[in-house]
Amino acid sequence: MAISVQINGRSYTVDVDGDTPLLWVLRDVLGLTGTKFGCGQALCGACTVHVDGVATRSCVTAIESVEGSRITTIEALHTVAHGKALQDAWIELEVPQCGYCQSGQLMSAAALLNEIPRPTDDDINGAMSGNVCRCGTYQRIRAAIKRASA
Repeated sequence: MAISVQINGRSYTVDVDGDTPLLWVLRDVLGLTGTKFGCGQALCGACTVHVDGVATRSCVTAIESVEGSRITTIEALHTVAHGKALQDAWIELEVPQCGYCQSGQLMSAAALLNEIPRPTDDDINGAMSGNVCRCGTYQRIRAAIKRASA
């Protein structure tokens, strides 16, 4: 089945079953491997992308459900509001550790800043609670979000 999607500002037509998860279209069909597979059940947040600016778990999102939507992946985070500032703060504060959660964490944080440009600690905790970090860098993540929002 041919499905047309817009990813990172480019149009693509993919020939996959409509129920194929967006994650696998991104990684296996289009070669955009920045979005990571974690749990496959939308519990860990590693696969987070933006669909029309909203943080979305791509592992449980059928490709047919996002046809006509604007999809942004980690590869284009620098092009969205707060994206570059967030990436810079992430590096400056040495947030990256093992790398498992980084793309999902950044995409969730960017969606938060797009919705709430000056988030409180409670806002950050709420927005980031769906992202699992195995190495426990939550304090650095919170600090990077605060720095990017300044």
